[in-house]
Amino acid sequence: MKLALFDLDHTLLPIDSDHEWGEFLVRIGAVDAATFKRRNDDFYAQYQAGTIDPVEYLEFALGTLAGFPPVKLAEMQAQFMNEVIVPAIRPAALALLKKHQDAGDLVAIVTATNHFVTEPIAKALGVEHLIAAMPERDADGVMTGRLLGTPTQGAGKIVHTKAWLEKMGKTLEDFDTVYFYSDSHNDLPLMSIVSHPIATNPNATLKTHATAQGWALIELFND
Repeated sequence: MKLALFDLDHTLLPIDSDHEWGEFLVRIGAVDAATFKRRNDDFYAQYQAGTIDPVEYLEFALGTLAGFPPVKLAEMQAQFMNEVIVPAIRPAALALLKKHQDAGDLVAIVTATNHFVTEPIAKALGVEHLIAAMPERDADGVMTGRLLGTPTQGAGKIVHTKAWLEKMGKTLEDFDTVYFYSDSHNDLPLMSIVSHPIATNPNATLKTHATAQGWALIELFND
């Protein structure tokens, strides 16, 4: 049996859904434009540089979400999907996912982006299993603005992937082949322990590392 793991942003999507969500909130006037955009852009630059504090960022993002009632969040989520995400879904990404699904592989998206933003994206991509940063919710199911557990970033992707498999009574060692597709050097911890790491639309740092290690490199997007 084979396991196929996929990062999301700049891997299956040619955009960063996390950053785009922030841009969307600014565009529709849901947040203070100047203050929010500056912080959102600063965090994105830190992520690209590999210096971001994932908890600090996630609680900034989740704190923003907690400021809206659930009905409004659902409305904005649907608008975001229609205006930003669906137009960004590329046939090449869908074809790659379908290749693994048709082969009978267990397929999952493992992303540092929070579950609220990524759950409908995973559904639109036809992927059942999603490992993402979980927002804490109160007894009424309303987001508190805090992160539940640990971030799903860097080495955290290993922790959460193993925990997800354990719930199914499996381990990474149960699979004769484990693929992990990612664009970013932030994912080197998980890429380094799977049998088939695949640098996908890689950034410069990952491309250099992948080339030195003899890893496969692919480009899904031309934009």
